[in-house]
Amino acid sequence: MLLQDKVVLITGGSQGIGAGAALGCAEHGAHVAINYHGNSADAEKVVAEVRKKGRRAIAVKGDVADASTATAFVKAAVQEFGKVDVFVSNAGICPFHSFLDMPQETLERTLKVNLHGAYYMTQAAANQMKDQGHGGSIVAISSISALVGGEYQTHYTPTKAGVHSLMQSCAIALGRYGIRCNSVMPGTIATSINKEDLAQPGKREYMEGRIPLGRLGRPDDVAGCVVFLASDLARYVTGASVLVDGGLFVNLQ
Repeated sequence: MLLQDKVVLITGGSQGIGAGAALGCAEHGAHVAINYHGNSADAEKVVAEVRKKGRRAIAVKGDVADASTATAFVKAAVQEFGKVDVFVSNAGICPFHSFLDMPQETLERTLKVNLHGAYYMTQAAANQMKDQGHGGSIVAISSISALVGGEYQTHYTPTKAGVHSLMQSCAIALGRYGIRCNSVMPGTIATSINKEDLAQPGKREYMEGRIPLGRLGRPDDVAGCVVFLASDLARYVTGASVLVDGGLFVNLQ
């Protein structure tokens, strides 16, 4: 029980990697607050699954692109649980699109959700941790896309590189308060964000063929790394990034 009685906040926690992280943290003893922007039924399902594990949970709706959502989310969690020990910045979108005709609204929405949202939420969580006075752990879900390009991800890859860089800078800014900041870089994880892309004939087989471990990742694969970085096992780890990609990056190299 690596996170016994810790309070973990996760953005984009109603599905995919966020939901996997919520369940993984609960399995290790954490109480969980998830932020979500879409389907309330999905969010309540995650909350119910966490509670089945004997832990407390709440879901708070809000758009991370709106700075006020960050303070509202942290406030709701503190009202419910009394503190914030771990913050996981996970919310993100990737509407695949070609570069030369990228709509302005698609670019700006991706930047606001993935990068601005991560900034606002990290800032709000860090302020709460600082005021509590007993440190904390911040884990941002970046991506292998922070390190490699993607023809239909020219709007997405810069945001994930930005999230990685944000954690490096925050590690320096927040270390004096005992707050550790690290990023996780998932490879190809089968979630709703790439469901349509992987549905193309032969695409899934092609993607699996590039991965040394021979399969796409699952949300719980990422959750294990999140739990580690959130826990005291990683008490001297900050400013780091961890690839969770089945070996894809080194194979591409």
